Amino acid sequence: MIFNICVTGPGVSTRGGENVPANSPGVSTLGKEAPETIKIFTTRPDTLFGAMFMVICPEHALIEKFKADITNLAEVEKYIAEAKGKTDLQRTDLNKEKSGVEVKGIFAINPVNNKKIPIFVADYVLSTYGTGAIMAVPGHDERDFAFAKKYKLPIVEVVKPPVLAVMPRNATEVAAGAPTEVGLQSDCWCGDGVAVSSDFLNGLTTEKATAVIVDWLEKNNCGRGATNYRIRDWLVSRQRFWGAPIPIIYCEKCGEVVVPEKDLPVELPTDVDFLPTGESPLARSKTFHKVKCPKCGAAARRESDTMDTFVCSSWYFYRYLDPKNKKAFTSKEEIDKWLPVDVYMGGAEHTVLHLLYARFFTKVLQKYGYVDFSEPFTKLRHQGIIVAEDGNKMSKSRGNVVNPDEYVEKYGADTLRLYEMFLGALEDMKPWNTQGVIGVYRFIEKVKSLAEKIDADLFIGEAHREALKELHKTIKKVGSDIENMKFNTAISQMMILSNALNKLEKIPKEIFEKFLLVLAPFAPFTAEELWDKLGNKFSIHQQMWPQFDEALALADEINIAVQFSGKTRGTVAVAPGSEQAVVVAKVKADEKLVKYFVGDAKKIIFVKDRIINFIVV
Repeated sequence: MIFNICVTGPGVSTRGGENVPANSPGVSTLGKEAPETIKIFTTRPDTLFGAMFMVICPEHALIEKFKADITNLAEVEKYIAEAKGKTDLQRTDLNKEKSGVEVKGIFAINPVNNKKIPIFVADYVLSTYGTGAIMAVPGHDERDFAFAKKYKLPIVEVVKPPVLAVMPRNATEVAAGAPTEVGLQSDCWCGDGVAVSSDFLNGLTTEKATAVIVDWLEKNNCGRGATNYRIRDWLVSRQRFWGAPIPIIYCEKCGEVVVPEKDLPVELPTDVDFLPTGESPLARSKTFHKVKCPKCGAAARRESDTMDTFVCSSWYFYRYLDPKNKKAFTSKEEIDKWLPVDVYMGGAEHTVLHLLYARFFTKVLQKYGYVDFSEPFTKLRHQGIIVAEDGNKMSKSRGNVVNPDEYVEKYGADTLRLYEMFLGALEDMKPWNTQGVIGVYRFIEKVKSLAEKIDADLFIGEAHREALKELHKTIKKVGSDIENMKFNTAISQMMILSNALNKLEKIPKEIFEKFLLVLAPFAPFTAEELWDKLGNKFSIHQQMWPQFDEALALADEINIAVQFSGKTRGTVAVAPGSEQAVVVAKVKADEKLVKYFVGDAKKIIFVKDRIINFIVV
């Protein structure tokens, strides 16, 4: 896609206020007949009407080309110098605060509406991505949204999220009452939807709008549709000691000769000098460098470069299964037993780096018949980072890094383990709070104090009914939360159970033992210690997960989400299994919710025990 770049100044015509008319291609003070053009790449051309500014990478040639016209050149050049000191990973970190500088004196013209939009240089755009320039659509891109909020730039919604019917997906989920995903409005909607405020695209779905706008751009010679593949090349050859040696031998007579299989693996030598000379330390190793040609026996030279660690990390999970196998990288039996991997856990940066190449290796192995699957990992989950108490990302340079050893020594390993899980949802960015650590420590101490109230001879009776119900609710919820990696809510439920048990004068041993079984994956040392004190012969970690009674686990009341045309407005509490009419009556009796009715609802979408959605517009 092409944007025109123009220069502000006395000779610039901007008739029509902030807009530049379509018939004014000569707007420029550069003495050219037409303005400069800049190409950008986007995966969402349907949002072009929402492009409020343009962002170029610090390395972009546009800066040098318009150097004489940039009115804040010193500020721009200072920012560029600072950006060049950062790695690509630091620059594209989703959790870092966005930074940039407006390039004053020049502006871009959006080709679909001829509006002037400012140009910024920002380090979150890389020269290796697309053309090193992006159209920023803050209403529908999280990074652009954060940038626009910081610099008080306009944000326009050009894609309305769909209001999807919430219906069960299959027979099994009908019984469970599971809904499909519901599109909800937010400040920044990044998904598909329906085009709005987009002239001739209005009312079209994202898929149709994309096709129409690409056709329009091609007909008007200011863009074209294309399929792009993005992959980062790694350095197979590295001039360093650490890394897997490249199994090649160079012979003057035979040329490049592959090291015979019988001589593999090629092992790294110990007679190396690590003083920096600009070449690999291996190149000066006599035992490694000087070898005989496997073909002719003449003096030859071994390849002294090594492979990047990406090569090893891209397939390590295969070797991990069978590390002592000297005949194959992994046996077929072990592959069939363990792979593909059930859950891949890592940071977002792994998506472009490790995950991409692990998939590449797997597809190669599948092509040659070593594995019968094309994807190495069944499920991918990203964990969020933990932010320091000062609100910044933990960094040694800032001096705000938490030393876990100090907390383990003071509060115990179980406290630290529990607190990290209790901080928040797995994928969220979470703030560290020392007071929160103390709160979790008190929970551990409360569990220990509960052990003093155990009566091994006490039978479970009516006096224990509420605690028993809470126990079975806990077994059910914690089991489900573990499967879905919702560890923070699992711990919350165990805290609720501990409060219920604390109300009892005496606790039946059977109830407390089941509580410990649920606690064991979260606080393994505490659970094991208390399990042993109860006189149990075998480790708690050798026991079966406790079963729950569905009738006892059933809550007296549950909260139903109430939506109006897809927007959640609140909840109502009803008995489990309540029919639609009961829930509707509850909603209409709630003064905070009844105001959202606009006449009678045109349609009601109801999923028992989950959600009710009134379509009112």
